[in-house]
Amino acid sequence: MEHEYDELHNLMQKHNLLSLFEHLTFRQKVAKVLVGLKADKESGDYKYAKLQVQRLSAPLSAIMVPIIGLGLLSLLASLTPERTNQIQVEVIEEIEPDALDKIEELDDEPIEPPEPIEMDDYTPDAPMTEVTDVMNAPATEVTPQQTTFDAVALVKSPVIMRGIVGNRSAGMRGKAMSQFGGSGVTEGAVVRALRWLKSEQQPDGSWKSNKTAMTALALLTFLAHGETPASEEYGETVERAIKFMVSAAGSDLCFKGNYEIPIATYAICEAYALTKVPALKDIAEANIDVIIKGQHPSGGWDYSCKQSMRDDTSYMGWCVQALKAAKMGHLEHPKLHDAMVLAVKGMQKNAHPQGGFGYTGPAQGGLTGVGVLSMQFLGAANQGECRRGLEYLAQNATFNWREPWGTSPVYYWYYVTQAKFHAGGNAWQQWNGLFSRELVRAQTVMQKASADGKDMGFWDSPGLQEHHDGRVMDTCLCTLQLQVYYRYLPTFNTPKAVEEDTDLAGDLDEIEVGITF
Repeated sequence: MEHEYDELHNLMQKHNLLSLFEHLTFRQKVAKVLVGLKADKESGDYKYAKLQVQRLSAPLSAIMVPIIGLGLLSLLASLTPERTNQIQVEVIEEIEPDALDKIEELDDEPIEPPEPIEMDDYTPDAPMTEVTDVMNAPATEVTPQQTTFDAVALVKSPVIMRGIVGNRSAGMRGKAMSQFGGSGVTEGAVVRALRWLKSEQQPDGSWKSNKTAMTALALLTFLAHGETPASEEYGETVERAIKFMVSAAGSDLCFKGNYEIPIATYAICEAYALTKVPALKDIAEANIDVIIKGQHPSGGWDYSCKQSMRDDTSYMGWCVQALKAAKMGHLEHPKLHDAMVLAVKGMQKNAHPQGGFGYTGPAQGGLTGVGVLSMQFLGAANQGECRRGLEYLAQNATFNWREPWGTSPVYYWYYVTQAKFHAGGNAWQQWNGLFSRELVRAQTVMQKASADGKDMGFWDSPGLQEHHDGRVMDTCLCTLQLQVYYRYLPTFNTPKAVEEDTDLAGDLDEIEVGITF
């Protein structure tokens, strides 16, 4: 055993392997590595040096690479020029403004209730005999009796509709309701009605039974709430309704029928103003041309916009609303302004000397609201016929669902509510406190009946002979009344101001909506 150990020791000594087991200091190890790297590659010293270099390369790299990186970053930072913020100041010479014309101050004239007018008794509105004429509800004719033209205090309330969308956005609706007497209760009834109308829309985008007219009324109701094809909840409903109206216009772009013509034109004009879809502009202008060409030399209109000697106040009201919507929507027709001026004479022709408007001539009754609102829309609210019409409404118009006014109360109330709103003052405050409460109470509420489990609501007219179009029309006309707070903006300017402020482009909110027909 000892012999074998000696042989192993001699062998290791021969190849200089015993040095591997020697304890060396760091300096000795470095020196030995340097010497070994210069030795023969087959020698033990070289192999030892190579092994030590391999062992030290990994930790050295881990230390040196970050140091080199930091050095390079420091070098780059020192070479980057420092940035300084510079503010360029330009001195503008002050320009003296031109002297402004002195604005003439107008004294506000308070609206005071006039002395009551004694009038002969007259028979209430007679029932209509033809189903096709149920929207007109002719009033019983009253023999004209002269009275003073100053029987009613001056009401300065021509209507300026600044921006057809202006008060219809969600935030502006709340502001307008607060300003003009609406509330969360009235708006709740509106929303329930919109849900019901949405649920009643037919697959083709229409509403029954008179599809064109009822779809136009429903579309007006959604537009009055600021709903467009881009709206989240009602966008698809509005888009389908618009597409149906486009198809109803036909290849010649003109609506056919009776009341369908002005009501559908009214809706298309508003739809164009809110969406700016070019196809709607073409249809609206084509039908405005039909209405203007159908106007009588007297300023009125008859069924289907046909030429005749008959001036129908109910039909004229829808024609005036269509013309006003065209004006607001900046639709073009060379005779639009002249037609609106002439329409004032048409309304005056059917005005009663003691206040009120008749069906086809001077009389009194439920159609008085049509005449008053039409003259307000036409900028003629300060005319005697309009003032006396308002006084007639103050003395005779009532809003009681259990004891309805006239044979077509919902139709009459649609106009009276708007006329009172645009008149403003005590007339509106008293009416608003009455009509809004009655209308909300009269709504039939269907609890959790919508597709998403929310309440819906509708109205059925209390009138015995209202009209044959039923629940859809009643619901639209009632909803439009509760939207009066934000649908249009009332003003109390002079007639001159109305003429100067008919351009609404600066105030019109344009909503670009892509609709493919």
